[in-house]
Amino acid sequence: MLVLVVDTSSQAVTAAVVDVSGEPVVRGERVTLNARGHGELLAPSIAAALGGARASTSDLGAVVAGLGPGPYTGLRVGLVSAAVFADALGIPSYGVCSLDAIGDACRDDNALLVATDARRKEVYWAKYAHGVRTEDPAVAPPADIDARDRTAIAGHGASLYDFGLPRRDVLYPPAVSLARCARERIVTHAPSEVLVPMYLRRPDAVVPAAPKPVTP
Repeated sequence: MLVLVVDTSSQAVTAAVVDVSGEPVVRGERVTLNARGHGELLAPSIAAALGGARASTSDLGAVVAGLGPGPYTGLRVGLVSAAVFADALGIPSYGVCSLDAIGDACRDDNALLVATDARRKEVYWAKYAHGVRTEDPAVAPPADIDARDRTAIAGHGASLYDFGLPRRDVLYPPAVSLARCARERIVTHAPSEVLVPMYLRRPDAVVPAAPKPVTP
């Protein structure tokens, strides 16, 4: 079975077609690093992934989307696109915490810290043991994260801040790992899921205040 995988939780705009009939295998993929180009790049990336897989939309059996955590605007682009795609094709959609995909890609590590860029001099982070999350995602300045019980770190946050840990080379959520995290739900035909974003903090945009009265 072929599934479409998208993730826009980071500066990596990811779209891939993954075969989940057995161990997940990427058939077509495009990953572009552009922190502000999610809206412009995602649709062409999906088309390129389908082309690389020599597949059409009718060949897809499900959509898998990275839920974040991630910046508000970019993350919303990916989730809205994934939901619309699934609805238009009449196929189920499944969400995966984007940090879990990085943890899965480093599942040989028994004490892994995953940290991605949250901007504002903060990171989104969670802890993993052999790919299984042991501490839920949070957002915090790097100095506030206790990494003394960790033996390695992965994610883009590792290249931005020094946590004093050996770095793994997985910076962004791999499409194959996103698919692997959702595979059991896909192959057992679990009910389609509402793709709820993991923001972890309020968006920068605020509702404008009421206009000030004008004195005649």
